[in-house]
Formats: sequence, C-alpha cells, structure tokens
Amino acid sequence: MREQVRQTIATQAWARWTVLAIVSFTMMAGYVVAKEMSPLQFMLEKAVHDGGMGWTSGEFGIFAGSRGFFNVFLLMLFVGGIILDKMGVRFTGILSCVLMLGGAAAVYGTITFTSPEPMWDLPLLGLVKRQVALAALGFAFFGIGYEMCGITVSKVVVRWFSGKEMALAMGLQVAMARLGTALALNFSLPIALNWGLPKPLLIGVFCVGVGLIAYLYYCTMDHRLDKEQGKQDTAQGEDEKFHFADMKITIKNPGFWLITLLCLFYYSALYPFLDFATKLMISKYGVEAALAGAIPSILPYTSIVLTPLFGAWFDNKGRGATMMVIGSVLLTITLFVFAMPLNSSWIAVTLMCVLGIAFSLLPAALWPAVPKIVPMKQLGTSYSIIYYIQNIGLMLIPVLIGKVLERNTIDDQVDYTHSLVIFGIIGVGAIVTATALLWMDHKRHYGLESPNIDKE
Repeated sequence: MREQVRQTIATQAWARWTVLAIVSFTMMAGYVVAKEMSPLQFMLEKAVHDGGMGWTSGEFGIFAGSRGFFNVFLLMLFVGGIILDKMGVRFTGILSCVLMLGGAAAVYGTITFTSPEPMWDLPLLGLVKRQVALAALGFAFFGIGYEMCGITVSKVVVRWFSGKEMALAMGLQVAMARLGTALALNFSLPIALNWGLPKPLLIGVFCVGVGLIAYLYYCTMDHRLDKEQGKQDTAQGEDEKFHFADMKITIKNPGFWLITLLCLFYYSALYPFLDFATKLMISKYGVEAALAGAIPSILPYTSIVLTPLFGAWFDNKGRGATMMVIGSVLLTITLFVFAMPLNSSWIAVTLMCVLGIAFSLLPAALWPAVPKIVPMKQLGTSYSIIYYIQNIGLMLIPVLIGKVLERNTIDDQVDYTHSLVIFGIIGVGAIVTATALLWMDHKRHYGLESPNIDKE
C-alpha cells in the first residue's frame, strides 16, 4: 500500500502542471530580456542630443546577433547539453538562470552608465561603438544561459509529461514564452519614452531574478520526484545513463537533422524579422512610434492562444509533420507579401495575424517531435545540437539584415524590400525541409503523424 501511494504522488496531475507553470515562468522571463531591446531600435538610433545613443542599423544588428556569439564560437550549447545530461535539470537550470541574470544586468549597466563613444576596432566587425561592444558582450553571456534554459525546460517537460499531454504542455510553455516576447514588444518602447531608455532593461533584470527564485522552488519538487522514483531509477541502471558513444545513433538519424535544419530555417526567418519589425512599422507603414511595437506583438499574442490548441490537437489527433509543412508555407507567403509595396497599416496587422498562426502551428509540432526521434538519455545533448545550429542563424541573419538595411537607407528613409525578400527565401528553405521530414516520417515511422497521448 505504501509503494502504491509513493507511485501515485509522482504521477499526480497537480504536480506536473505546477512544474510546467514554474519552469514556463522562468523561460518567459528570459524571453522578456531576449526581445526587450528590439522595440528600442528606434530610440537607440537617434542622435545622442535627441535622447538616443547614436547607434546605426548595423550596430543594432551586431547587438541582436550577439546573443549567439558564445554559443556558436565557443560551443557553449554543446557544453550546456552535456552538462544537462550529466548533471541533471536542477544544476543546469540554476546555472542557466544565474547566467541570464548576470548577462541582463550587464546590458542594463552598459546602457545606463557607458557613453556611446569611443569607437573600438573589433575583429570581423570593424569599427563599433564601445557601448555597442560591451552591451553585445553582456547579451552574449545572457545568450548562454537563455539557450541552456531552453533545453533544460524542454527536458523538464518531457520528464514530467512523457506519455501524457506532452504537446499541450510544450504548447503552453511556448505560449508563456510568447507572452514574454509580447510584453517586451508591447511595453518596452512606451516605458522607455516615458521613463528613460534603461527602465525596460531594469524590469527585465527583475523578471529574470524572480524566474531564478521560481526555479529554485521547482528544484525542491524535482528532488522529491527523484526520491519517489529512486527504486525505478536504480533498476534502470546503466541503460538510462548518457554515454558519448550513444550519440552516434542520433547523429546518423536523418530525421534528427531534418528537425534541426527546419528549426534553423524557421527561427532564422522569424526571430530576426521580429528584431527589426518595430522600426519596419514606423518606416514603411507609418505607425506612430509609441504604438509601433503593438503590431509585432500581435504575433506572440496570437501564439499564446493558438499554440496550446495546436499542441492539444497533436496530442490527440497527430499530424505533427503535416502541421510543420503548413506552418512553413504560411510563414514564407507572409514574409514575401511583407516585401511587396503595400503600405497600409491594416495590411501589416492582417499579415501579423497570419504570421501568428505560423508562429503557433510549427513550434506546437516541432518540439514535441524531438523526443519521438531521440532517446530520453540523449535528449539534452540533442536539443543542444538543435539550438546550436539555430543559434548560427540567429547570430548571422541579424548582422546581415542590419548591413542590408544600412545600404538601403537614404536620408533616413529605409527600403525594406531586399531584407524582407531574404527572410522569404529562408522561409522557402523551411518549406523544403518540412516536406522532406514528412516524407522521412512515412519512410522511417518516427510517429510524427501519430498522437502523443498513450491511450493505454
């Protein structure tokens, strides 16, 4: 009877949904910091005597892309994945929160206390303002913790929801993350206009600090789960431990690489687009600066509602690979239409709503699909590889777009056509990859078209 009670405690619904709420809040705080500077591009590029920092579009692109610098060049995502599989979700989650907090505080301190001058000559980047370089350095440290937190939270959800409502849980976690993005896009610029440029950055630091406290509470629940499953974990023994040699199974799996490439194309088109979207609304669609962040925020707000619904569909009905194809098509068509000479703000609103569907549909299927392809004991390292490849795009594309916008700016008038066409071409890569994944699923029987919930 005692053993039965112990097993029941570990599988109670209240516990796993509480865990989901806690780790989702922590991830949401990271997303607030990740996007809080995007709406501020308009102010950062103002002259210093007008209350700005005198940045250029290229320098803003360097900052936006810096989040992936260490993850890509120092292979920190690989290190984070190995730490996760070796040390577990408690240690890795706390470490990631500390890195996010330190990086966010560094960005805030740089913008608050550092002058835009002098210029520094940096390798590969050329002349860059000292303030931009230091802010990018802080954002790069934040990026280590941010991506490490992402793979940790993903493994936490799989750990607590495997065989249950996993896609719904991941959809809700994504929805909370999108809420963080929406809050940053919607309120950073109005707060900065009313209370000064550093204030939204200080709020981001506070949010990540609260996220760290919340994750510490989760650690107590995870420790309790370990105690309850102690006999089961011991019985599993070596079969459930991570070994480097086992990774060759994942590396040789074509489905894993298709998922990875799809993630690269999809997020390289979407997130850098969001980085520049607020100024796009001002320059191309004539939206007032105070309201410009509201239109891009439609995208995450739409995702907040739809991602859990699409996740529930995947749990109960399946069709995950098909969902990824449809999401990629919607993404690509919308980006190409943005490139057309249609300047009505209502068109921008409509396109953002359609993009919000794509922003919901593909992630609701993509992230729950990974555990169907990769064994649990390799999940952390596998997620780290996916995030590493994704970070290459998130690092390079903003820098590229920033340079393209600089070359297409005449007398403060920006032509976004070329940059938006680049985003659309990246979206075509997502369509091709998602279609190949659908074909591979039929060939290899990963189960991407099958429901997630174990009816037994």
